[in-house]
Amino acid sequence: MSHAIIGIEELLLMGRQLDRRPTDTYPLSPSMQHAEQLLKIRDRSGTVSRLVANPVQVQFERLRDKQNIVVKARQMGITTWIAGRFFLKTITNPGVLTVQVAHTREAAESIFRVAQRFWENLNESLRKGPLKRSRANVRQMAFPALDSEFRVLTASDANCGRGLTVQNMHLSEVSRWPGDAGATLAGLRAALVPGGELVLESTPNGACGCFYEEWLQAEENNVVKHFFPWWLEPAYVSAAVTDLRDDELALMHDHGLTPEKIGYRRSLEASYRGLHAQEFAENAEQCFLTTGDCCFDMDSLEARLKQVDDAPEKRGHEHHWFPPAANKDYLVAADPAGGGADGDYAAVQVIELASGIQCAELQQRLRPRELSRLVASLAREYSTPGHAALVVIERNNHGHTVLGHLDVSEHYAPLYEQKGNPGWLTSSASKPEIVAHMNSLLVEKPEMFRSKRLLEECRTFVNLPGGRTGAANGAHDDLVMAMAIAQSVRKELLNNGNRRLHAA
Repeated sequence: MSHAIIGIEELLLMGRQLDRRPTDTYPLSPSMQHAEQLLKIRDRSGTVSRLVANPVQVQFERLRDKQNIVVKARQMGITTWIAGRFFLKTITNPGVLTVQVAHTREAAESIFRVAQRFWENLNESLRKGPLKRSRANVRQMAFPALDSEFRVLTASDANCGRGLTVQNMHLSEVSRWPGDAGATLAGLRAALVPGGELVLESTPNGACGCFYEEWLQAEENNVVKHFFPWWLEPAYVSAAVTDLRDDELALMHDHGLTPEKIGYRRSLEASYRGLHAQEFAENAEQCFLTTGDCCFDMDSLEARLKQVDDAPEKRGHEHHWFPPAANKDYLVAADPAGGGADGDYAAVQVIELASGIQCAELQQRLRPRELSRLVASLAREYSTPGHAALVVIERNNHGHTVLGHLDVSEHYAPLYEQKGNPGWLTSSASKPEIVAHMNSLLVEKPEMFRSKRLLEECRTFVNLPGGRTGAANGAHDDLVMAMAIAQSVRKELLNNGNRRLHAA
């Protein structure tokens, strides 16, 4: 079909074909054919060339459906391909709104430049005819002859997607969306028409957050899962490796990798260090669990997670592994929160003083008064004659209120004190120390930790900008902090010779 004779009817005919997927009989889908015929990109060498589907893009075309989620290594061409496919759907169908959402303004501008290049390299008869634009600014282009529009938004935009009716939606780098990514995603989903096409894609960013949850729930929600490891990109090769390690030999055997591919993998390990398995994914599960920013030893974490059976005695939100024993001392540490349906969790850890082993755990959204009642209840349960459990409350923020309730309403003692002040104060100086101590225990005595949900929080406890540490975006760290405080107070008590705590 010559560009010079393409009119509205020819475009609409193309549009009716674009949802057909490639088959063994017809390996080039209409999307692939029309992309190669009409669209141009700037390739890795900087040359403007036709959009010819690479192996990753071909695989996506074969498997895609109306609802898709993509986990991928970096620079695989998925964002460009979806932009091209959705651009084609926008210029070949009447009354269509296509929306692509990026994680940053810079990324949104980059995606829009791709779409702008698509249009600029169309035949002049199209650009001045049926695909003449009424506007192309602020990352939007509209085609009045078709009453269709193409927009690129950012996830940080206020009211992102609100009030829109969208037929094609591509959500890019969802794992790195700022703020409440889950709420942003829910609002955008509400804008998608029934039967509309949706693609969520991202490189992984830890085992937490809404993208990770979407990946876990994809099958039960009838969303097609796509995983594209780095070696599917033909350009990812380097000097051949001859001194192959066992893990490299396994990859070559399992995936048909060449020594040149292994050479590229070696360069990734050198450049990205702990992040290489996240940024250049090799396994659809492990890539989420591995992060170079984690404050805890990942090998020890993963080994312990495989060992725990996650079968505690459950009493509502409380998990119990070991009951109180006579002549033993226990410590009950709490990380308070404000409570409320949408607030942070409060957390309580119960450990046995001599061994440090985790005996019980509570995680629940609780207001200070409710938390003080449950803390006192656990402390009384883990007190035996002559051995009252010591209660440690983090006194930052809501902790002062919890301490007040424990004293006035619950009448519980003994309470841990620092320099004559009830409670534990977490500061910028003490936090790194208590986290480092807990990491050492995880490496040296992993059997002390019984809770799967605690260990999963450790996975997503990361280094943050400005030298801070805490939960990754979309994750929680309350169980980690309660346990870190408990173990640090235990260390202090044992170092001071206070090996037994007696009732006040």
